[in-house]
Order: sequence, then C-alpha cells, then structure tokens
Amino acid sequence: MPKVTQEYIENKKKMITGAAYELCLEKTVSTVTMQDIINRTGLSQGGIYRFYHDIDEIFADMLMEMRERVSIKDKVDEIFAQADEIPVREVTNRITDMLADFMAEELMGIQKVDFELSVLAMNAPARVEKILGDAKGIGNKEYLMLRTSEFYKQKLESGELHARVSEMELLTYISSAYSGIQLTCIVNNCYRKNPMAEFYQPKIQMQTLAKTINYLLGLDE
Repeated sequence: MPKVTQEYIENKKKMITGAAYELCLEKTVSTVTMQDIINRTGLSQGGIYRFYHDIDEIFADMLMEMRERVSIKDKVDEIFAQADEIPVREVTNRITDMLADFMAEELMGIQKVDFELSVLAMNAPARVEKILGDAKGIGNKEYLMLRTSEFYKQKLESGELHARVSEMELLTYISSAYSGIQLTCIVNNCYRKNPMAEFYQPKIQMQTLAKTINYLLGLDE
C-alpha cells in the first residue's frame, strides 16, 4: 500500500474545505451537513472521516483558509503607518472606505459566511466556540479593532481628541454598528429583493458610520 504523503493529506483537506465553502454560499451555514460535503466531494463517509471528525472541524479549517485568502491586514497596516501624518478624521474615513470596499466585494462570499456564523453563535454557541477555538490566528475584524483601539486610545491620552463618550463606549459602538451594517446589507442584498436595496449598500452605510465616529471623537465639521 503506497505511503500517504503530507501533501496528499493537505490536498484532500483543501478539497473538503473548498466544498464546504461552496455549500455555505449556496445554503446557510447552519443547514450545511456532513452528508452535503460527502456528496459534493464524492468521498465515501469513511473517506471523509479519515481527515475530519465532524463538520465543525471542517468549518474551522475553512475559516482559517478564508482569513488567509481574503485578508485586510496589510491594508489596515498601510492606513495606520500613515496615521500620524494625516488628520484623525481622515484616518477614520480611510478605514471605513476600506471596509466598505471589502464588504461590497465579499458580500456574497466571506461576509455572508461570517454573518451566518454569528447567527449560528446565537443558536448554537458551543458549536461556534469550537469552530473559532480550532481556527488559529486572528480574524480581519478582530485585527482591525485591535489596531483602531490602540490608535484612538493614543490620541485620547495625548489630549489630541476630546471624545463625547468613553473609549469603551466608542469601541463597542463601532463594533455593534459595523455588525448592524453588515447584517442589513447582507439581508437586503443576498436573501431578498428589497426596493430600498440601493440605500442598503456598504459605501453609503459606512460613510454615515464614519461621520458618526468622528462626531463621537469630538471632531466637529
């Protein structure tokens, strides 16, 4: 019997996670089953269980591949590398513009899967905790929030900013508002036809968020 190489294993696992991602785009994450993945890959039940114990292990690897394939970390680093040379208002605007472009490009892809994992977390928190626990590394949103938190905190402590709310209130608001924008854009563009869909576009929503953030930072027009 020929020896199974690590390359062979990695290729098989990529085929399985690729099939899982395709299915997550066609269905909702919560409705994708192991049998769906078996049918899509053409592997036998015993064959697929050689590589993964359950579907959540597959989702964990799928999530890591998503993070590697579509990462905004370099763009985030580029913005903050210039942050001390431009007004704080412009930093906020660049961040939200970058997020709007990313959201628009991946609305039917990574954004949809990310949103549905959030919904799954409400209904099956233990499952999502396992998926996220097995997925190594830091996600786009977490990385951006970390860098943004550091930047705004520095500006607040130096006295350059006089925010209208506390640092924690500001950060939790940004996170909540972004999640809300993500949800409304996905629902109104991915799941149903809405006559108001033209207003539920990432660019429009994120521009309004930028204005609100700058106001809360004490930056008047």
